[in-house]
Amino acid sequence: MRLFFNRLFSPIRYFINDSRAVGVILIVSTVISVILANSSWGNTYLHFWHNEFHFAESLHLPANLLEWINNFGMGIFFLMAGTEIKRELVEGELSSFKKAVLPFGAAVGGMLVPALIFTSLNVQTAHLSGWGIPTATDIAFSLGVASLLGKRVPLNLKILLMALAIIDDLGAIVVIALFYGGHIQWIYLGAAALIFGALLGCTYFKIKFGIINIILALCLWFVILQSGIEASIAGVLFAFTVPVHKLVSVEKAIHNFVNFFILPLFAIANTALFLPGNFGDALGSTVSMGIMAGLVIGKPLGIFIACYILVSTGFAQLPTNIKWKQVLGMGTLAGIGFTMSIFTTMLAYTDESVRDIAKVAILLSVSLSAILSMGYFNFIGFESIKNTKELKRHQPDLHLHPA
Repeated sequence: MRLFFNRLFSPIRYFINDSRAVGVILIVSTVISVILANSSWGNTYLHFWHNEFHFAESLHLPANLLEWINNFGMGIFFLMAGTEIKRELVEGELSSFKKAVLPFGAAVGGMLVPALIFTSLNVQTAHLSGWGIPTATDIAFSLGVASLLGKRVPLNLKILLMALAIIDDLGAIVVIALFYGGHIQWIYLGAAALIFGALLGCTYFKIKFGIINIILALCLWFVILQSGIEASIAGVLFAFTVPVHKLVSVEKAIHNFVNFFILPLFAIANTALFLPGNFGDALGSTVSMGIMAGLVIGKPLGIFIACYILVSTGFAQLPTNIKWKQVLGMGTLAGIGFTMSIFTTMLAYTDESVRDIAKVAILLSVSLSAILSMGYFNFIGFESIKNTKELKRHQPDLHLHPA
C-alpha cells in the first residue's frame, strides 16, 4: 500500500518541486479566468470577485474578495519575497558590493528604461500613472522559461537573473510604497512605525520567534491598511524583522502556500477581464503600447546598457563564461512580467476598461518575451553547453519564488 501511494504522489511531489511548476500553474489559472470572464457566466463570475462584504466595511477592512487577495494575500507573498531579499543581503548574491553591483545596476536599468518608454508614450494622456507597470520582472515565469531552455541558459546567467529579479522585487515594493498609496494618514503611519520598532525589539532582545511576532505583524498590516500606503508592504517590513536564523524556516513554511494557492488565486482574480471587442484599437492605445514596448524592448535594452556601463568602467565584471549576447538574452527573460505588473495595474488605474487594456497588454508581453527568449537562446545557447556541467558541480540549485 505504501508503495502504491508513493507511486501515486511522486509525480505530484516532483511537479511541486519543479521550478517550472509555478509558471505553468499561473498560465493555466490565467487562461481559465479569461475564458470564464468571457463566457455566458461572465457577469456572475466578475460579480463573485467584487461582491461587497458589508461587515468588513464597518471594521475598516477590505470590502470584497479581490481586495482581500490584493491587500492581505499579497502581503504574505511579500513576506516570502522579503525573506528571500534579506537572506541574499545577509549571505547570498547581494551580500557584498562586489557581488551586488552588477545585478543591482542591471535591475535599475531594467526598471528605468521601461518607465521612460511608457512615460514618453503617455506623457500627454490621462494614463501616465501606469509608468510603474512595465518595470517588474516575474521570477517564476522568467526562471521557469529559463529552466525549459535547460543547458542553453548557463547556470551563472540564471543566478544573475535571480539576483536581478530579487532587487527588482525590492524596487517594485519601493515604487508601490512611494507612488501608489492613497492619502497618507500620519497617525496610522506613526502607529506602524511603533509596531515595526516593537518587532525589531523582539529580534534585538532575542524573544522567541512565534505568536507574539505574528500578532504584531497582523497589527502592522491593519494600521498600514488604514494609513493610505499599500497594505501588502507590511509583508516585506515583517520579513526584515525576522531573525536571520529563522529566515529559511519561515520561507519554507509559506513557500508552497504562496506559490500554489495565493499566486494562482491572485492570477485568477486579477485576470477576470472582458476582452475588448475592438481588440485592435485596444492594442493600439498608448497604455498597451507603453506596456508592451517597455517589457519586451525596454527591459532587455535597459539591463544590457546598465551592465555594459558598469563592466566597461570597471565597477563590475561579467560572471564566468558569460558573453554579452547572453546578457542581452537574459534581458528578454527579465521582460517576462506578470504578478507585480498586474498588481501595479490595479493600483495605477481605477477605470476597469483601462485596467483590462493594461492586463491584456501584460499577457501579450509575457507571451512575446517568452517566445523571444526561447528563440534567442535556441540560436546562441550552444556556446555555453560545454561549461554547464562544470558549473553545476560548484553551484547549488536555484531556489525560486515568483515576483
